[in-house]
Amino acid sequence: MTHIWVRSEARAHEERVGLTPQGAAKLRTAGYQVTVEESSQRILPIADYADAGCTIAPEFSWVDAPDDAIIFGLKELPEDGTPLRHRHIMFGHAYKGQPSGKILLDRFKVGGGTLYDLEYLTQEDGRRVAAFGYWAGYAGAAVSLMCWLAQQNGKTAGAVKAYPSANHMLMELQQELMALGTNRPTALIIGALGRVGTGAADLCQAMGVATTKWDMDETASGGPFPEVLAHDIFLNCILARPGTPVFVPASAKVASRKLSVIGDIACDPDSDFSPIKVYDRTTTWDTPALRVHDEPVLDVTAIDNLPSMLPAESSEDFAEQLLPHLMTLTTIDQGVWGRAQGWFDQATA
Repeated sequence: MTHIWVRSEARAHEERVGLTPQGAAKLRTAGYQVTVEESSQRILPIADYADAGCTIAPEFSWVDAPDDAIIFGLKELPEDGTPLRHRHIMFGHAYKGQPSGKILLDRFKVGGGTLYDLEYLTQEDGRRVAAFGYWAGYAGAAVSLMCWLAQQNGKTAGAVKAYPSANHMLMELQQELMALGTNRPTALIIGALGRVGTGAADLCQAMGVATTKWDMDETASGGPFPEVLAHDIFLNCILARPGTPVFVPASAKVASRKLSVIGDIACDPDSDFSPIKVYDRTTTWDTPALRVHDEPVLDVTAIDNLPSMLPAESSEDFAEQLLPHLMTLTTIDQGVWGRAQGWFDQATA
C-alpha cells in the first residue's frame, strides 16, 4: 500500500497545503494510506482530514515516519543538517546553483533519500503538471502595487499578511487607490502568457493599472530592454534558467527611469541565471520591499511564498492540479515521477 504522509510546514506564514481533505478521500478510496500531520497554521482544519479517513499524526513527526512513506510538503525543510532518508515531494529550489540547494542535496545523498521536486514534475513536453503560478502572479502584483502606493506617501511598504479570500485583498487595495484620486501607475509584465503572468495581469486589470504584456516574442532579441525603465512597475514572471535575458541590469539603479518598483515574482535572486541584477536576496512578509536606490527611488519586492497570502484559493487550485498525478504514485519510477527523479539523479551525480 502506497503511503503518503502530508507534513506540516515549518516556515512562518505558510498556510498552504498540497492535498485537500476531498483529495485525501479519493486517495483513500483508491487504496492509498494517507497520514496528515496536525498543523498550527494550515488553512484547512485537521478535523476535515480525519473525517476523510486519514491517520492524524503530531506536527513535525515525519522524521519518524516509516521508511516507505512518501513525505509530501511544499516549502523548505528545517535547516538542521540531518540526513534525509525518505522520498520527499516538495519545492526544493536546488537545481539552479542556489547555495542552500547544494546543502539540501547533500542531505539527501547522505541519508539515501530522494527529492521529487514539484517544480520539475513535468509532462514529456516539459510543461509542469501543477503550479501555484496564477496566485503567485496575482499576489505578487498586489504586493508590487502596495509598494508603489507606499512610495506615493513617501514611505516604504510595511508588512503584508494572508487574506481570507482574494476579494478581501482587492477591497483593501481599492480603498488605498481611491485615496489617490485618479493617479494610477503603469506596469510591464514579462511572461504575460504564462500562469504567473496571467494572474499578475488579472490583478492589474482589476485595479485599473494600464499594463503592457510581453512574452517570448518581445524578449527574443536578448536585450537591452529600455521599455522596462519606462514603466512605474515591472513584474518579472519568467523563471530563471540558462539563456534567460537580463531584464534589469545593475546599471538600472542610477539610470534615468520612471521605474520605481520591481516585482520579481519568479523570485530566484541567488540563481546564476537571475534576470534582475539590482538585488541579491529575497524579501519577507515583515519587510516586503528592499530599497536598492534612494534617488530616484527603486524598491524590489521578491517574496518566495506569495500564494500563501491567498492560502485557500491557492491550495484548492494546486491540489486539484496535482491529485491525478498523486494517483500514479504506485508507479513512482515512471511518468512524471520518473522524470522528476531523473532531475534529482542528474543533480546529485
